[in-house]
Amino acid sequence: MAQVLEFKLPDLGEGLTEAEIVRWLVQVGDVVAVDQPVVEVETAKALVDVPCPYGGVVTARFGDEGSELPVGAPLLTVAVGADASTVVEAPGAAPAESEGSGNVLVGYGTTAAPARRRRVRPNAPSAQSAPPAPAPAAPVPAPVPVAPAAPAPVKPVHASGPVPVISPLVRKLARDHGLDLRELTGSGPEGLIMRADVERAVAGAAAPAPVAPVAPAPEGQALKGHRTPLRGVRGAVADKLSRSRHEIPDATCWVDADATELMRARAAMNGATGPSAGPKISVLALLARVCTAALARYPELNATVDTERREIVRFDEVHLGFAAQTERGLVVPVVRDAHARDAESLSAEFARLTDAARTGSLTPAQLTGGTFTLNNYGVFGVDGSTPIINHPEAAMLGVGRIVPKPWVHDGELAVRQVVQLSLTFDHRVCDGGTAGGFLRYVADCVEQPAVLLRTL
Repeated sequence: MAQVLEFKLPDLGEGLTEAEIVRWLVQVGDVVAVDQPVVEVETAKALVDVPCPYGGVVTARFGDEGSELPVGAPLLTVAVGADASTVVEAPGAAPAESEGSGNVLVGYGTTAAPARRRRVRPNAPSAQSAPPAPAPAAPVPAPVPVAPAAPAPVKPVHASGPVPVISPLVRKLARDHGLDLRELTGSGPEGLIMRADVERAVAGAAAPAPVAPVAPAPEGQALKGHRTPLRGVRGAVADKLSRSRHEIPDATCWVDADATELMRARAAMNGATGPSAGPKISVLALLARVCTAALARYPELNATVDTERREIVRFDEVHLGFAAQTERGLVVPVVRDAHARDAESLSAEFARLTDAARTGSLTPAQLTGGTFTLNNYGVFGVDGSTPIINHPEAAMLGVGRIVPKPWVHDGELAVRQVVQLSLTFDHRVCDGGTAGGFLRYVADCVEQPAVLLRTL
């Protein structure tokens, strides 16, 4: 007899507490195998295909495409030990043993199907159950989208009870805005307080009194516009940038540099033939190599500030983030141990991570843990910028476009390849002298690549 098991949204790691359903990969009545991806979700970090740890027939789905679910909320139910023509739920039956799943995602994966609370299907279909699929000879009806039942309102916990929140990020967000979590009503499972609950409370406390529109439409109605939810990657970027500007006292310095010799050196490396020939070296890889050499001289900038302990933490390794623009927005993949890589290795890693960013296949681990960021905004055809530091890092090097400009070279006016370099830094970790020394060293390496030979 078929046993119906409930599969819940697993812990996707990196402190993520919810995910948005982007695309269902299975329909009600489909037969799924163990560890087969069943839904594509978007977290605050990346797109993730979620595999199901059970094999059987899908009997129900929970959540429409575009809706958000908290970690631990039901995703779907699977009838184990049945095919699409014999899906029947037995009231009160015990969970069946089934083939186990590997540890596919953080926080879930089994060696045997765990005991689950059973959902009994009534005679008439409901919002949380679906009718069994017809016999194989009969045509399969179109799948019916299944929406989760609206949770019953949960009253706030009294002062004497525990606070229903598990995410340290939610606790810190409430603490930063002076909110008492005991006074909030949780929208998650069993009254769990989610980040959205705190954000709504903050917005409600800071909402100004309504005012009349400045320029009303001819009919006297308010201006109309299109609203786009700040969630997923876009929402995560907004939160991080806002936090950076709120917490970090940043300053920016910049300098123009003659990149003619750097471009010649790159052309020579890429034009080499015979035994010395190798993969093509990108400009970004050369600039990254310059960055790691500069950070070895000025380690103050490869750091972060622990505000709770009032300490500056300097890192021994350089995990170099770089800004990548994709159709889903700006993401910052991280090249691990960039200080131990040569130009060829850096070029290959930049290419690999950029391709993953454009296809939306970056994992949360590939988007976190950076210690310094390199931002090449010259690809957008601009010369300069004052970038926002990628919190919780302490600095970011910005690179503008490399273009021919008039430049005094060897005492004479000439046309040279000129680039503007800018450094935005956390003024808590160092003073202007350190930041200026770092930027000047970078500019010297760009103008005279032979300077790098001292560090090789």
